[in-house]
Amino acid sequence: MKKLLKTKWFIALVVLLVLAAFAILSLIPGSPIKNLLRPVQLVGSPAQSIVKSAGDTITDFWSAITDGIAIREENKALKEQIADLRYHLTQNEEAALRYEELKEALHIKDTFSNYVIYGASILSRESDEWFSTIRLNAGTADGIVLQPGHSYPVLDVEMNLVGRVIETSDTESRVLPLLHEGFAVAGKVNEVNGATFMVTGDAELKRKGLCLVKDIDADVRLEPGMEIVTSGEGGLFPEGIPIGVIESVDNSNPLEITATLRPYSQIGKLEDVFIMIPYVEPSDETAQTTVG
Repeated sequence: MKKLLKTKWFIALVVLLVLAAFAILSLIPGSPIKNLLRPVQLVGSPAQSIVKSAGDTITDFWSAITDGIAIREENKALKEQIADLRYHLTQNEEAALRYEELKEALHIKDTFSNYVIYGASILSRESDEWFSTIRLNAGTADGIVLQPGHSYPVLDVEMNLVGRVIETSDTESRVLPLLHEGFAVAGKVNEVNGATFMVTGDAELKRKGLCLVKDIDADVRLEPGMEIVTSGEGGLFPEGIPIGVIESVDNSNPLEITATLRPYSQIGKLEDVFIMIPYVEPSDETAQTTVG
């Protein structure tokens, strides 16, 4: 029994029972035990404050961490919403642009009522695209059937001349652009009875983004800023397609007056173009075949 009384566990149990008894007795109104425990409370009060302060600090720190995580998640969600809205805005802008392009196509159709208008997108984006042929994503399967000896004008969405179709396959067409040295079109000053001449590509001028104007009569007065359009001569291009403006005039040789022209159309910025194909009335034989 004496050995049991000396064990640590027994002593600890007795101390706990005594403290519990004092605590219960201190709860009784008017109990003297409460006054006896006041010095112990005063001594333990700083330690309690320290423990409480440490606990509050840990709680605040954990709250800051959880709040930070929540804020990051909210920011991530907001960024995703912004990206989604921006995407839809871009889509709407593209839809609006397409709508404007379709209106331009209708304007082209109204201006050149004897032509069928086909839309196409540019496939090639080489650095020298003005100087080589341009590939379009429309071919014979889309109705772009190039007849022997013919060439079809290609316009941008503002109805400016880009070039002409020179070859077609089932799914693609090749376009010779204005600045290519193999390109030529009859042009005139955009005014009543405007003077006519030839607008061609030139090996030296093309790197400056310019065309050559030649075959100018000596009595014709060309000046920088004059607008040049297709004259309709030759039959490949209808009259009145805007080409560009006169950049400079060289009158040094009266027998060979030349000028430079800056095209309106900027192929490097284009995505879509329109191909103009002359409308052909169906023959009686074709109409009978169709009816039959």
